[in-house]
Amino acid sequence: MVPSILLTLREGLEAALIIGIVLGALKKFNRADLKPVVWLGAVSAAGISLLVAVVLQLLDVAFAGPGEAIFEGITMLLAAGVLTWMIFWMAKNGRHLSSNIESEIKQATAQQGKRAVFLVAFFAVVREGIELALFLTATSLASGGLATLIGAAIGLAGSAVLAWLLFSSLVKLNLRRFFLITNILLIVFAAGLVAHGVHELNEVMLIPPVIEHIWDINWLLNENSFVGEMMKVLFGYNGNPSLTEVLAYVAYCGIVVFALVRGQSPRLATTTAQAG
Repeated sequence: MVPSILLTLREGLEAALIIGIVLGALKKFNRADLKPVVWLGAVSAAGISLLVAVVLQLLDVAFAGPGEAIFEGITMLLAAGVLTWMIFWMAKNGRHLSSNIESEIKQATAQQGKRAVFLVAFFAVVREGIELALFLTATSLASGGLATLIGAAIGLAGSAVLAWLLFSSLVKLNLRRFFLITNILLIVFAAGLVAHGVHELNEVMLIPPVIEHIWDINWLLNENSFVGEMMKVLFGYNGNPSLTEVLAYVAYCGIVVFALVRGQSPRLATTTAQAG
């Protein structure tokens, strides 16, 4: 439940912020008449995202035996890949998100009007929605559908309330710190998805385990206990992982953290040079 709350809160708040920026830009450019078009785009995107989520769930039900393990493994790896892309995209574009969207809206209202504004809102929300559908499908494979659904409902409600408080200026949230913290948590969660995906593919030998159980600490923390289940869903915990699971987990964390730190280094150098 916790991962689905975190994912939905993050994606929901990001989508709400984008819609808020779009509406603010329309007000700034004296095109408040296009607000219904923005909401139509957002609602249409939400409907498409829901359809994708239903299709993914139906596909999981349709598979059985080795096919089920392959589907679940590929879904988890794909979700981890999209989640990684989202982390890097936000790290690169988050600082200029507002100005970029305002520029798109200014161009849309000047040239094409309703259709262009609809597409800006639609693609902004559908990206978040399809990502979330994929993440929640992968989460449900690890923690169960009901817990994931409840967590998603809590996360959506939380993101709606938080967005309303932000736009009403009732609270001030350091969004940069918020996204930094959630990025760290999502990296660990994505590493867990990678390990889970490798585990599923180990079962059908598409990825050989090399060493089936590199250690076994279920006597200390059983992966089927309440705490073990929480650790499994949040961090990809496995009491007796294969060698390839461990290597995939460590390699993912190392590569992503290195790439993020390296990507931030030029900005830090530029900022320091300008300050000097």
